[in-house]
Amino acid sequence: MIKRIFSGGPWEDVVGYCRAVVAGPWVLVAGCTSTVDGEVLHENDAYGQTKTAFGIALQAVEKAGASVEDVVRTRMYVRDIGDAEAVGRAHRELFGEVRPAATMIEVSGFIDHRMLVEIEVDAYRPALQDGENA
Repeated sequence: MIKRIFSGGPWEDVVGYCRAVVAGPWVLVAGCTSTVDGEVLHENDAYGQTKTAFGIALQAVEKAGASVEDVVRTRMYVRDIGDAEAVGRAHRELFGEVRPAATMIEVSGFIDHRMLVEIEVDAYRPALQDGENA
């Protein structure tokens, strides 16, 4: 069973994607930034952007019937690797006890020049395979 979760964000229709896909026990969350209601929050603040982006991703995880404890992998794309400490600190605050596999990669840019960080989250919850909370 595949279930698609939409956030209502403007790029979902333009690009043709959804915020998250539940596929069996997996919850796969698309790239999230600190864009809320069409505005990039925390301009020039990688820590604030990371917290906001993960907050958006975790809302999708919860809407899928999973939780932060079910997160098994995160990916952090940063425009400037010099922001690694701030991005890593935000990640640690959210996932310190969960300890998912994590990757941080420097990229050349994002769809909006004010964006410093984009993140992805994968969660695994075997109960979702049986339809529980899905």
